[in-house]
Amino acid sequence: MKVRIYNGRILTMVVGEDIFMGELWIEADTICKVISYEDTAVCADEKRKQEIVWDQEIDAKGNLILPGFKNAHTHSPMTFLRSYADDMSLQRWLNTCVFPAEAKLTDEDVYWLARLAILEYLTSGMTTVFDMYFKVPSGAKAFLDSGFRNVICGNMNDHIGSLEQMEAEFLRYNQDENVMLSYQLGFHAEYTTREETLKEIVALSHKYKSPLYTHCAETAYEVADCRKRTGMTPVAYLDRLGAFAYGGGLFHGVHPEEADFDIIKKRGLYVITNPASNLKLASGIAPIQAYIEKEIPLAIGTDGPASNNGLDMFREMYLVTALQKGIHGDPAAVPAMEVLKMAIVTGAHGIGLPVCDSLAVGKKADLIMLDLQQPNMQPLQNIAKNVVYSGSKSNVKMTMIAGKIRYRDGTFDVGVDAEKIYAKANQIAQRILR
Repeated sequence: MKVRIYNGRILTMVVGEDIFMGELWIEADTICKVISYEDTAVCADEKRKQEIVWDQEIDAKGNLILPGFKNAHTHSPMTFLRSYADDMSLQRWLNTCVFPAEAKLTDEDVYWLARLAILEYLTSGMTTVFDMYFKVPSGAKAFLDSGFRNVICGNMNDHIGSLEQMEAEFLRYNQDENVMLSYQLGFHAEYTTREETLKEIVALSHKYKSPLYTHCAETAYEVADCRKRTGMTPVAYLDRLGAFAYGGGLFHGVHPEEADFDIIKKRGLYVITNPASNLKLASGIAPIQAYIEKEIPLAIGTDGPASNNGLDMFREMYLVTALQKGIHGDPAAVPAMEVLKMAIVTGAHGIGLPVCDSLAVGKKADLIMLDLQQPNMQPLQNIAKNVVYSGSKSNVKMTMIAGKIRYRDGTFDVGVDAEKIYAKANQIAQRILR
């Protein structure tokens, strides 16, 4: 497939490049040309453009083309729990509602529930997710069948999975020729995983010199409980076990203590913030400004659809910046471009996909088109800031992954009708939750 997207405002997210009018050439799943109409050398490409037989040419009509958002933390199959287990604390939410319901899921359930989440990801301009869930083969198949890029995160704990299973999945999905799937080692949390098991997981990380990811410092209760059991914060405890020798990431990171910042920076960890979920569960507000000041890399995730309850990167981006401005009394805190960088560039790096971090030659053709001809995006005084401060899912005109359009103007191309996915999800929810 050879695709040309022309007449667009292009935000490459390459450092030092502003938005420019131009076009992108795509061959198979990769960007092979980025052209600025302001470049005096552009005429040299005119003849070549006419000689190419394009499979598809897309007139962007002045709309914004940018890399797709990276949802750096989610639990896709939890769609069946949307608006079921609400208005309660995290520990009660997990133990009385979520874990018992999840125990009833079949492989087929996970497949269809993940497919529902994928539809929502596409409407929000996401082109990759870092998905943590069990029954991994079923979830992986859902992403493959939908043509959606997924980095799988290990979810082992005392109740789910085994070391042998996680190692097999790590090897399978990282050696698979299908570049739409990859795998990172991970475990649910220190409070759901006894120390003996944690040591085995750490040993696996050391064996493959691979980063490790986990929920960490999400609630004040979690930190206090860990201190009571170990005499340390979760960050310090896991570091003592050697969990971060090869880097990795912390999901949430809402309640770090001062010494934790030093550990996080020293180990090169990414912090993946999930503001909407943390607010809904009353877990708190992560110290984003402090992380930035200490030069700790940040990414953004939605968390799962049971604790959010929407999978909306626009809402997450706005909350990341607005909450920090509010709590610090500083309107300059966490500026818009810093947030876009978290949602796109650092998100890609944090989950091991630097090849998807920008629109440049050799990068994967994972991109979105945002409709600027809507009231919330006008006037066009600062388009990038509009995306963060006033943008919404309604602006997503097109989502392309690996050079293929999976969503455009309200229509999905994921191999099955959306109505069938909705029906399956409702049947599953009714069977399990009734």
